This record gives sequence, structure tokens and C-alpha cells, in this order.
Amino acid sequence: MHGPGSATWLLVALCAATGAYCLLRMRSGVEEQRRAAGSEALMGFGMALMAIPAAVITPPRAAWALYAVVFGAAALRALWSSRSSAHHLHHLVGTFAMAYMAVGMAAAPSGHAGHGGAGAPLVTGLLLLYFAGYVLWSGVRLVPVATAGSGPPASGWGDRPELARACRLSMGIGMVAMLLTL
Repeated sequence: MHGPGSATWLLVALCAATGAYCLLRMRSGVEEQRRAAGSEALMGFGMALMAIPAAVITPPRAAWALYAVVFGAAALRALWSSRSSAHHLHHLVGTFAMAYMAVGMAAAPSGHAGHGGAGAPLVTGLLLLYFAGYVLWSGVRLVPVATAGSGPPASGWGDRPELARACRLSMGIGMVAMLLTL
């Protein structure tokens, strides 16, 4: 997942900031929002770790295997949770993509990708299409729409739907960037 230096550090910062905000969202009074925020925090911090430049740290193959196991388990949890909420299908695709990238990184000859060939082109292409579409759809949902009679704004940081959407948009952009370098 390693590209040009400054772009890579921006991706690390974006993903880490997103994960940190998702931790704040876990203080929400709504249980479903807390659960989704926890999954998104795991994704944000996991993406930040995976995007750290290889010049700084090159994780051993065992670390990539651990990432694959963690995100594989998260994918199974998202699959189970998708029975009650369609939003978990997006979490399922995201956690599958993270596990897929970790397996690709573990299988890469030098232990890190960045020059292509670390994954199956068809799977990578399908994931790229999904996340590119998701980014466009999320971006459109962030455009403010004037509504008459809308209620008062949410009081806490964890209950701001526009910030949650911005986090998901950020992670989608990060996922596209990471898949492009796989």
C-alpha cells in the first residue's frame, strides 16, 4: 500500500483522524451508532497502519497475516450483523477488502506491494469500482439540501450524521487509494 511519500503520509493522517473521530462517535446514546462507529474506528486505524510507508517500517509477514485474521473476523461479524441492517453490507465489503489487501501484502514477494501484482486483478478491479461508486454516492449525500421544518441539530459529536458521512467518505477515498497501489 505504499505510494509517493507525502501522499502516503496524508493517507495515514486521514485514516488515523477518521479512526479517532469514530472513537468519539462511540459515545453516542444510540447503540447501533456506537456499534457502527466501533467498526469504522477499526477500519480507520487499520488503514492508517497498513498505509505507513515501507521506508519507515516494513511489517513482517506475520503482521500481514494478523491483519488478515482480524479483518476476516470483522468481515464475519459484519456478515452476521447484515441480517438486521443493510448498512453492515458496506462494512462487509470494507472488511473483506482489508483482509484481501492484507493477504495480498503477505503474499507479495518482498512483503510489501506498491508496484502492482499483489492481488487478483478482477477482485481488485471490482473492489475499486465499488469504492469509487461509494465515494461518489457519499459525496453527493454530503451536499446540503435545504429542508423546511428540520429538527434541531444533534447535540453531541457522536450524533452528527454529516460528520459520520464525511468519515465514511474519507475511508472510501482511502480505500480507493490503497487498492490503486495494491
